[in-house]
Amino acid sequence: MNWQEVCEHPRLKNLPFKIELDEDGKILMTPVKVSHSAFQGELEFLLRSLLQTGKTLPECAVATGKGTKVADVAWASDAVFSIIKNEIECSVCPEICVEVFSSSNTHKEMNEKRMLYFEQGALEFWLCTEQGNMSFFDRKGELKRSGLVPDFPLCIEL
Repeated sequence: MNWQEVCEHPRLKNLPFKIELDEDGKILMTPVKVSHSAFQGELEFLLRSLLQTGKTLPECAVATGKGTKVADVAWASDAVFSIIKNEIECSVCPEICVEVFSSSNTHKEMNEKRMLYFEQGALEFWLCTEQGNMSFFDRKGELKRSGLVPDFPLCIEL
């Protein structure tokens, strides 16, 4: 299956799961808790509030070397958004990709997503824990704060 087929399949619409594809086109579904959605909303709001340009993208599908991965929240500059705005899945990764860690995730999975997003052009990868603690990464490794959004809080309160 490819991402367009997933998006257009009538039985896959309105599922209460996050859907991604692996490198073989197999569907991966992850259940989402209310707190996960709340963190996504707060992350998107804060990004939109702190950055005056660009677009925030909830549930942003990104084509990677290992299938379609979906960032919980992403931010794309106006230049990148002009490239991806009409695509089914992003051929170029937004500059910031954020994942909200949940009990169904593993650290190995998050590390792999981070590397895949960087391979597609992301400049930063952010990880929000189930307690709201933020970690920021660039291609070289972990950062104390985001270099792109230095005023972003280190902890998200729900």
